[in-house]
Order: sequence, then C-alpha cells, then structure tokens
Amino acid sequence: MKLSVVIPAYNEEESLPPTLRLLYQTLAKHGIPHEICVTNDNSKDGTLNVLERLAATEIPTLVYYTNPGPNGFGYAVRYGLERFSGDCVAVFMADLSDDPEDLVRFYNKMLDSDVDAVFGSRWEKGGKVVDYPPLKKIINRIANFIVRIVMGIKYNDTTNAFKLYKRETIEGIKPFLAPHFNLTVELPLKAIVRGYSFAVVPNSWTNRKYGESKLKIKEMGSRYFFILMYCLIEKYFSQGDFRKKTTSSVSQSVSR
Repeated sequence: MKLSVVIPAYNEEESLPPTLRLLYQTLAKHGIPHEICVTNDNSKDGTLNVLERLAATEIPTLVYYTNPGPNGFGYAVRYGLERFSGDCVAVFMADLSDDPEDLVRFYNKMLDSDVDAVFGSRWEKGGKVVDYPPLKKIINRIANFIVRIVMGIKYNDTTNAFKLYKRETIEGIKPFLAPHFNLTVELPLKAIVRGYSFAVVPNSWTNRKYGESKLKIKEMGSRYFFILMYCLIEKYFSQGDFRKKTTSSVSQSVSR
C-alpha cells in the first residue's frame, strides 16, 4: 500500500529540511513505499528553493507543488489531496510537530485492521504533548469537548490535523469546504458522518523550533463552528445521501 504524505508549507524554509529528512529516513527504514508531497503555499521566503534542492540531492521520493492561490492552510492541504498518487494519504505538519514514527504506527494499523482512516489522539493513554502553549491547550480541550457533545462521538482530538485516510475515503468525503485550519475538523467529521470506519492511535505533538505558528485562534472560532454545524446538519438531515456505499447498498439500489 503506497503511502502519500501531504505537507502544507508557508514560509517554512528553516523547518522543512529537518522535517523532510527525518520523515524520509523513517519511512525508508521501515520499507514503506511512499511519496512526500509538499504544497508550497505561495511562500515569500526560500521555501521553494529548499524544496528544489532537497528533491534534487537528498530525497528521491519528494514531489512538490506551488499553490498559486487562493492561499491558506486548508487550500494548501486540499491542493495536495487533489494530486497525491498513493493508496492512502496522511496530513503531516511542516514544522515536525508530528512524529514520523507515529505515522508508521498509523500505516501499520491501517494495514492490520483494514480501517478506512486512522486518527491520532494526543490526549489518550500513550499520547504526549511537548511544550504545548497553556492557553492553546485549554482552548483545544474545550473545542474538542464541544465537538464530542454536539456530534455525539467519543473521539477526543478532532482538531488534530495528523490523520491517515485511504484514497477511497478521501474521494468519499469530497467536496471539501474549509479553506483554513477548520479543514482539520471537516475531514474526520465527514468521514465519521458518512460511515467510514476508523481506528484511534495515540500520537505525540512537539512545538515548533523555527518560525511562527500559522494558526490564529481568534480568527478560527466562527470557521470551526461553521464546519461543525455543516457536519451536524448532514448527519441528521441528509437522509444518508452521502454515506459510504457498501456492497449491500449498491445491490439494493440496483434492484429498485
């Protein structure tokens, strides 16, 4: 099963070299067939030059694109999700806040259990956060609590971007709506609402060493709320029109 890793990058010239080197080394060490797909989100620094150099000299599985616009985290991820070539795809952060060894565990979990998606959780037993800003942590836990109550789910880390999806799952949860960080909520909630199976694996998160976080919390509240309400409406009022098509459902529709 070929793994694609989609990485959005905006002004990440310092973070990308250590991130991409460690990611490539880890996946190669475990013998995982893969491609690393970086979307340069129209960066204003040397991000594109870094990608060109690494692809030419160090990382043969690296492919990269420049998203001409519109720009933003969600648009950059979506740009990569329209272009990856693997059988499954993970969203991974350019700042190495995600651990490549966790990605290997996600991949093996998908192989072993044949689930449609694997979700990470930083807050389950075995999960870990390093240097997590205290205010951001409080807001995170409140936001995830609200998502759990509103959607009636047990999963406790919906806002965690680090997740792995089969290609069929990605195709099944289109079209994408979110242009910003609220895409991290849209993808898993749509997968859950539409009946795709998933497993939860503890993962770690480490604060970035270089640059600044692109997430502006005060700008995201209404956007997260919009996606949450959309998924809630789909869950209760779509009559299952968007649910995963199973063999039985296909045969029933044909018989009618």
